[in-house]
Amino acid sequence: MKQITNAILMVRPVGFRMNEQTAVNNYFQEDLALQKEAINHKAQREFDAFVQVLRTKGVHVVVVEDTPDPDTPDSIFPNNWVSFHSDGTVGLYPMFAENRRLERREDIMEKLEEEGFIIKNFMDYTSAEEDGLFLEGTGSIVLDREHRIAYCALSDRADEELFIEFCEDFEYMPVIFTAYQSVDGKRMPIYHTNVMMCLGQNFSVICLDTIDDKKERKNVVAQLVNSGKEIIEISEEQMHSFAGNMLQVKGKDDQPYLVMSSAAYHSLSREQVSRIEKHCPILHSSLETIETCGGGSARCMMAEIFLPKAE
Repeated sequence: MKQITNAILMVRPVGFRMNEQTAVNNYFQEDLALQKEAINHKAQREFDAFVQVLRTKGVHVVVVEDTPDPDTPDSIFPNNWVSFHSDGTVGLYPMFAENRRLERREDIMEKLEEEGFIIKNFMDYTSAEEDGLFLEGTGSIVLDREHRIAYCALSDRADEELFIEFCEDFEYMPVIFTAYQSVDGKRMPIYHTNVMMCLGQNFSVICLDTIDDKKERKNVVAQLVNSGKEIIEISEEQMHSFAGNMLQVKGKDDQPYLVMSSAAYHSLSREQVSRIEKHCPILHSSLETIETCGGGSARCMMAEIFLPKAE
């Protein structure tokens, strides 16, 4: 089982802006005092430059254009509604914000099949939306594919029972905890696991300070250590610069890279950078508008494709 892939799906935005429906529990979002068109235009420029950075290193990026209708301001973050697995299974996930449910598109599956990827079946959890239960894909779930361990920080967007159901269906061992951030002096649950932790082949970049429960923290550390991961700790402040929202991908000749935003990169200390670079080079690109309005960063923009390919 491979932990990282060379192929990723990205959705180019047409109506990107701050999504008022997700801002209720995504404390990373801020409003920019710009016209919507200006925000979307800046986001498109950041998106295109980011794709270019990846493609230059030989990462296979499948870019799908979003459509103006329906209104999907967060379509740039496809990893929340879909996941692609090496046995040909596609996971479809229940989304907290109603306008994010509209991001699920069949034509994206057709595009992947045209690219030679094989889709054998779907694991569809979306009916949980009717019961007000959510599990937002690899935003809520951070997967150690190699060791079959799934990490999940519970929140409004990550239901415990649904997560356990996912783990049973995909045969992962669940590691459950709650991660908090300080918002106006209060400890509030972090909306997605993938903003506070990232898993590479041999390392994990993680903000352990967000796991307030000592027993839960100890368990997470034990699982990481037992699966051979070097733990590279980041602070809550660095997490707010999206230093947890990173993804390791493969470029040409199977060269691994750790991908992050420039804000994340510049928040890291020299020691943290050198510890990461022992494992692989770093790629970063400016995602300022996307991070500010969207409350998500590089990791959220990339849905990894592990599907088998037609010979």
